[in-house]
Amino acid sequence: TLEDDFIRVVAPLDGTPAADAGVLPGDRIIRLENTLVQGMSLDEAVSQMRGEPGTQIRLLIVREGQPEPFEITLKRAIIRLDSVWSELLDERFGYARVSQFQPGTAMELKQQLALLESKSADGLAGLVLDLRNNPGGVLAGAVAVSDLFLRQGVIVTTRGRSEGSELIYSAKPKDILVGAPIVVLVNL
Repeated sequence: TLEDDFIRVVAPLDGTPAADAGVLPGDRIIRLENTLVQGMSLDEAVSQMRGEPGTQIRLLIVREGQPEPFEITLKRAIIRLDSVWSELLDERFGYARVSQFQPGTAMELKQQLALLESKSADGLAGLVLDLRNNPGGVLAGAVAVSDLFLRQGVIVTTRGRSEGSELIYSAKPKDILVGAPIVVLVNL
């Protein structure tokens, strides 16, 4: 995102060159190669960061708590945007990371949970759902993910300025974990 005339990283996507190189949420990018980003639009900066897969780009980063800016070199790659990653923590407990909410995120999560279920000793006894550093995304994706675990109630209500623009999203009476406990990890 553009903040104070510099690029601030909301959250690097899992498995991308930025995440692999150690770019963190809150980092400010102040230079791309030899060009200061101050005065650039976000589109201009993103366009400059994109390039031929396998080529490199140097970023000058300012990080809170670090006294001096430092340089990170990224190797450009084709980025595949999987929004869900999972693993079995032990024989009966699963871990699922949702990196962002897209239209297909709930379906991806459902598939990952089915895979975990098939690998588990006797079905999943619980799940750790990791939403840390998730920058958000599509509201419908977030609602659909929530609806996988909720049996009843209002998930979210949106209200516009005009009369009659209220939308209410309610849970359908089905819990994909069938009552198994879930722990949700979020940033403070």
